[in-house]
Amino acid sequence: MIDDTTFWALTIALGLGTFAIRFSFLGLLGGRELPEWALLHLRYVGVAVFPALFTPLVLWPDATGGDMDPVRIIAAIAAFLVGLRGSVIGAIIAGMSTFYALMFIL
Repeated sequence: MIDDTTFWALTIALGLGTFAIRFSFLGLLGGRELPEWALLHLRYVGVAVFPALFTPLVLWPDATGGDMDPVRIIAAIAAFLVGLRGSVIGAIIAGMSTFYALMFIL
C-alpha cells in the first residue's frame, strides 16, 4: 500500500501535468488560428486513441483470463467493417449487437 504523503504528492503532480497539457492547447493556442498542417494532424488523434483504448480489451480480455475470445474478435471485425463506412455510432451498435448476439447463441 502506498503511504499518504506519496499518494498526495503523486496526485498533485499528475494533476499539474494534465493541466499543463490541456492549457498548452486551450490557454496558449485557444484564440489563435492553427496552421493547416497542425489541423490535419489533430484530426487523426481520435482515430488513433479510440482503437488504442479498446484493442487490448478485445484481444486479451480479463473475462477469459487473458485468452483470445472468438466472439470478441468477430464483434470487433463487425464494428470495423461498419466503421469503414464512416459511421461511428453505427460501428458501436454493430459491434455491441454482434457481441451480444453471439454471446446469446453460444
